[in-house]
Amino acid sequence: MKLRRNNNFLIEPASAATGDIAFNLIVFFLVCASTQPDSGRKQILPRSENQQQKQTEQIQNLEVSLDRNSVSINTEKIPLTDFPSRIKRKLQGKAKPEDRIVVVKSTKDVPYHHWIAITGAIEDGGGIITLQLEEERSIQVP
Repeated sequence: MKLRRNNNFLIEPASAATGDIAFNLIVFFLVCASTQPDSGRKQILPRSENQQQKQTEQIQNLEVSLDRNSVSINTEKIPLTDFPSRIKRKLQGKAKPEDRIVVVKSTKDVPYHHWIAITGAIEDGGGIITLQLEEERSIQVP
């Protein structure tokens, strides 16, 4: 006696895996779609120049140094409340953009809100902010 075989197989994908795959795809597309480029305060960065011009400009430019709790203009310590009026007075008579350059030096432990407040006061006073990221030092080895 011959047995009849049923060749009509019902093939179904595993239902547990499809839910996981769909969830992962949704999360992937949401993460990719929600990324926006961070935008901060726009700054004009100076171009590189020769060393002699830099030294003469540093003498003329205002230099603001930021520490964790203090601020100074050209090595003169100033209370934080007096800074906006002092920087306006120092920049008041300067009409050319190259005369209104303010070099901002800060230590690594300066809080972000402190740095934003000081650079905002410089911009409100008419200054053009440049950042000093590294100092050049020459070391002579005997």
